[in-house]
Amino acid sequence: MLISGNGSNLQAIIDACKQKKINGTVAAVFSNKTDAFGLERAREAQIPAHALTASQFADRAAFDRELMLEIDAYAPDLVVLAGYMRILSPEFVGHYAGRLINIHPSLLPKYPGLNTHSQVLENGDEVHGTSVHFVTEELDGGPVILQAEVPVFTGDDEDDITARVQNQEHAIYPLVVSWFIEGRLEMRENCAWLDGGKLPPQGHAAEE
Repeated sequence: MLISGNGSNLQAIIDACKQKKINGTVAAVFSNKTDAFGLERAREAQIPAHALTASQFADRAAFDRELMLEIDAYAPDLVVLAGYMRILSPEFVGHYAGRLINIHPSLLPKYPGLNTHSQVLENGDEVHGTSVHFVTEELDGGPVILQAEVPVFTGDDEDDITARVQNQEHAIYPLVVSWFIEGRLEMRENCAWLDGGKLPPQGHAAEE
């Protein structure tokens, strides 16, 4: 798992593994910030925790090459981005194609990139949410696997929305990881497939 900050989604996935909701374990945690609290969460769970900082490397490609080497030492089935705030090189994305997932705090394709909560408030949206998707070279543009919607109420501020979105993230991200680990989920033809069926652009719809 790759993180840059607090690591609340990391914690949700660690907990899901402990509770056997995910038939697997977190092999290692990597951060591009040495002071990321998520590293502390990993150590607490006795998971190897590593930090690489950009200043150690000549450029993004060199950073990502070292990161790939260190990740591959663990031979993971899946690489999970959980609040990892670095743009990944095409080489990195290509290396893990089909086994690299991310969670993004918006209902993609709406609001790729940063500051999604403030954009929702500025535009007066009544519905917001979060998306788990496969990672491709297009920023926040890979095929969506699962989304969760949350309401936006009059008087909400960014903290209100953030808390509501994160609550949903902690439910859907472990679920998607479990699907992948069980062999139910894959990326084919730049689309997400679940149980042999091609998912629509907005991902799996639970009510179907």
